[in-house]
Amino acid sequence: MSLAFISATGPDLLRLLAIPVFAWTAVRDIKTRRVSSTVWIPLTVLGAILLVWDGWLAWHAGPVGWSHQFSYEFVVPATVSLGLVVPIAYLFWWFGGFGGADAKALLVLALLFPTLPSYTIGSWAFPLVETPIGTFSFTILTNAVIVALAIPFLLAVRNAASGRIRREMFLGWPISWERLPETPGWLMEEPNGTTSRGLDLDALRMYLRWRGCTLEELRADPEHYRDPATLPAEPNPPTDGAVTVETDGGVSAAVSENEDDIVTESEPSEPIEDVPPETTTDDPWGADAFLEDIEGTAYGTTPEQLRAGLETITTKETVWISPGTPFLVPIFLGMLLAVLYGDLLFGVLGLF
Repeated sequence: MSLAFISATGPDLLRLLAIPVFAWTAVRDIKTRRVSSTVWIPLTVLGAILLVWDGWLAWHAGPVGWSHQFSYEFVVPATVSLGLVVPIAYLFWWFGGFGGADAKALLVLALLFPTLPSYTIGSWAFPLVETPIGTFSFTILTNAVIVALAIPFLLAVRNAASGRIRREMFLGWPISWERLPETPGWLMEEPNGTTSRGLDLDALRMYLRWRGCTLEELRADPEHYRDPATLPAEPNPPTDGAVTVETDGGVSAAVSENEDDIVTESEPSEPIEDVPPETTTDDPWGADAFLEDIEGTAYGTTPEQLRAGLETITTKETVWISPGTPFLVPIFLGMLLAVLYGDLLFGVLGLF
């Protein structure tokens, strides 16, 4: 079967539909770290259909139904894909190696790319390099890991080129405080120095929405907001801390990772009145009150981390942040490299 100038089997041609979808999720992961679960549903259905279609084609490829070709080119790769890549994705998610969207993406890939695809464009055949591993989803996974491992070195090169030579250069970069409300990641600075894992910026956005104020207001009068007597009597919904986006109606909204619901920004609330004097010194910034009210669901943030982060961003013009690794980006690049080139790991090993 061919599509324009591309020649491939029907299932392999339909698999190309995943490329623009994964490109879109990679962009979303960079901008907001949020991808709706509904994105994966059509790809899952498509993967299940193509898996059955591939099995039918492999079964009828030879003169004998249960042929060596059917066993080697379909059964073994599909078994490895569903029996190895799926558990790896689940375990990485279980132990916090990456987020739910990353795990779902790998689960979809295990179903969508169990066998090695083949594309012909003129005299060119893709992937360019054949690998002994017929499980294509595993090739995508190893490619994604290699790309992810290269990110710290690319960050270091970027920082070094700008004259920023310090140990944090492998994990992040400095940004102006104005960009914090629209930036995913976490702070790498505290008042007493640097830290490997400071305040999560999603937790910061939750705190600001819960309190009904902006970062500009916090910086304009930190002494006022440091006093827990100024906490709202009826706090606003903190949302999940997602980076805000503009809706069609021009309303600033937060998009959830697992749902399509849009939560509009909270309105400022009136401060608490007649708070007992002892609370004004025991809980600077109202950090304990905030985390207690939301039952500690701010991405593992502690009161000490929240206080340190607030002190940092209200006193510094520029702070170092780490964006983490939006793993959907390495997954997309790993898939693209796998389709065009093949297995990076075997390509590198082949050089030696």
